[in-house]
Amino acid sequence: MTAAHVRVVIADDEPLIRAGIRMILTSDRAIEVVAEAANGREAVDLARVHAPDVVLLDLQMPVMDGLTALAELGRAVPGTRVIVLTTFGERENVLRALESGGVGFLLKDSAPAELIRAVRAAAAGNAYLSPGATRHVVEQLASGRAPARAERARQLVTALSVRERDVLALLGEGLSNADAGKRLHMSEATVKTYVSRILAKLGCENRVQAALLARDAAL
Repeated sequence: MTAAHVRVVIADDEPLIRAGIRMILTSDRAIEVVAEAANGREAVDLARVHAPDVVLLDLQMPVMDGLTALAELGRAVPGTRVIVLTTFGERENVLRALESGGVGFLLKDSAPAELIRAVRAAAAGNAYLSPGATRHVVEQLASGRAPARAERARQLVTALSVRERDVLALLGEGLSNADAGKRLHMSEATVKTYVSRILAKLGCENRVQAALLARDAAL
């Protein structure tokens, strides 16, 4: 990816949804849809061929489901960032997808501008946490968390400083570095440094996993 070019593969078994996503993404001249997949197997195969910057991956697909495809994409094209396409009704699958390395999730009825923001954020190496939708889904996930997972999360956060826990709590709310900085009266660069430390201490691969852990720990 160059600063002005993001290559995307869309994976969804519904042609109309793929067409709508393609139309939205290609309205941004910096984004190119290089391929479309109708199932998880095709998504993995096309990602191997095109090595895209981002894959938009539906969870409910034939031949190979999205969760299996996500795991295979991580092995086949580790440099590709995967955003999960989902609905509010897929609570447990979303949790598994995010814990398996997805860099974020996007609701299928998201606004066009949010879709473009998500793809750009993922391509830049950031997890995408929609301030509204992510908060809602993460709250749903947290409400159904298993006691063992909640206890593990509480134990992990004891390794953090008070300030690190403050930052982690805001990640759990879906705030960006800039918004967290305003809340905590820090610069965006300082928050970014804290986030890097938090991920390392907690063993999280990305902000999404850290946000879920924050909710499990009830911060």
